[in-house]
Amino acid sequence: MSTETPAGRAIRVRSRRDLRTGRRRRAHSCWDHLIAAPLWPLHGANLGTLLRTCDAVGACLAVPRWPWVPEALRRGNTLRTGGCVHWVNDPCRWLADRRDDGTRILGIELAEDAVRLADLPMARGRTVLVLGHEQTGIPPEALDLLNEVVEIPMIGTGASLNVAVAGSLVLYKLAGMA
Repeated sequence: MSTETPAGRAIRVRSRRDLRTGRRRRAHSCWDHLIAAPLWPLHGANLGTLLRTCDAVGACLAVPRWPWVPEALRRGNTLRTGGCVHWVNDPCRWLADRRDDGTRILGIELAEDAVRLADLPMARGRTVLVLGHEQTGIPPEALDLLNEVVEIPMIGTGASLNVAVAGSLVLYKLAGMA
């Protein structure tokens, strides 16, 4: 399908075959560079959405080992393969261990001195992106484990974005794709 642009140039939509030839044939192994960590999820559907975004940007997903999470990932995963998932038993301990090994711990939160999304640099080293609970945010005990916080400016009436949408925006920025 093509349409004429104002400049008179035709826009050609790429076919599924064209897209497949430019993408990986199978899921990436764990690169351990960029990890999205929705460690206090409320809605299972957000986990599947984040897993798909992780696949798109070459990131991994770290999730709590809660009884309902494996099923939520299975239900929400629309990829042909499983994706890279790290299972976390104790979220705060896991974050502390990552921070102690030199990993940059970045949270998405509405906080003083937060970096605006537009000013966030691409991840140059191992980075964990912490996503909080959809209603209560990142727990206070985990806030102390963050190296920095990013916020997504909004001009609408809502207080914040859905956790999967917010996580996806920041992942694209950290991956250098936005």
